[in-house]
Amino acid sequence: MAAASAVRAVGRRSRRLFDIFVAEVPWTVSSKELKEYFSQFGSVQRCQLPFDRDTGFHRRYCWIKFSTPEEVQNVLQKDSHILEGSKLTLRQQSRRRRSQRKNQSE
Repeated sequence: MAAASAVRAVGRRSRRLFDIFVAEVPWTVSSKELKEYFSQFGSVQRCQLPFDRDTGFHRRYCWIKFSTPEEVQNVLQKDSHILEGSKLTLRQQSRRRRSQRKNQSE
């Protein structure tokens, strides 16, 4: 019984989100390039670069998901991040899964 609860606890920890919000992304940078750039700090699991349906251009911001909190700290420790001559603005996200928010509101 204790082993099963330990396995569930590890599963919950691995599903936590370790995201960074990135603003001021140059128009010419793709999600592939962002993922390649941030890979120098750790394992990038996902790069979400939203696009505007009307214009077809991305919205100049994105979210980066890393595997561990240590990798997020690696990114945040660097003074400035510059891609194609533009300085990126980074902020650590404290997003929770919807199910976690729902449970806390009850």
